[in-house]
Amino acid sequence: MADTMQFDLVSPERRLASMQVASVSIPGSEGDMTAMPDHMPMITTLRPGVLRIEGASGTEEYVVSGGFAEINATSASVLAEKAVPRGEVTREFLDALRQEAEAAHEAAEDTKKDLTAKTLADLAHLAETMV
Repeated sequence: MADTMQFDLVSPERRLASMQVASVSIPGSEGDMTAMPDHMPMITTLRPGVLRIEGASGTEEYVVSGGFAEINATSASVLAEKAVPRGEVTREFLDALRQEAEAAHEAAEDTKKDLTAKTLADLAHLAETMV
């Protein structure tokens, strides 16, 4: 079994990380998960939360608003809707995410109301942990 895997984190604005890591903790929409070398191949959606990377230089954390993760035995790639290093998270950033989620919830059809309500709840929890 390999000790590390390739990890890439990309948002529409920029590439935030590309490195060898021991593990990546991912805020999956169906629950948190940790990807490690030799992980079973899978694709999952993300919920708003903190993505944690364990690498040779220690732990790095990024706040993601949603997106997708593709994981396999040798790599993990996260395509985030929005992502910023945890140290760069501001109240304005969190407020903007909440406002976008509230607008999406208001505009959602009945069949999507539960999903958008969950996103709002996830963002509220994220804001509590960031303060």
